[in-house]
Amino acid sequence: MDTPYNFDHMDNRIVYVKTVDVADLPDEVQAEVGDLTQLYSVHTVDGEQLALVADRRMAFTLARQHDYAPVAVH
Repeated sequence: MDTPYNFDHMDNRIVYVKTVDVADLPDEVQAEVGDLTQLYSVHTVDGEQLALVADRRMAFTLARQHDYAPVAVH
């Protein structure tokens, strides 16, 4: 979960933030998240996952820090 991602190579500045159930993630990721049941994922418009973070606010902050416009997925 601590793998750096280079956000600067993307052309489209919109990213999507959505909730992810920890139970749906690979076992190695589940082992790292402790007692959390949901995480928040940041995705490109093409569906590529850029980040997986512990809370919604962090996901939006991360996107904005890299000059992206985050949009919530319902």
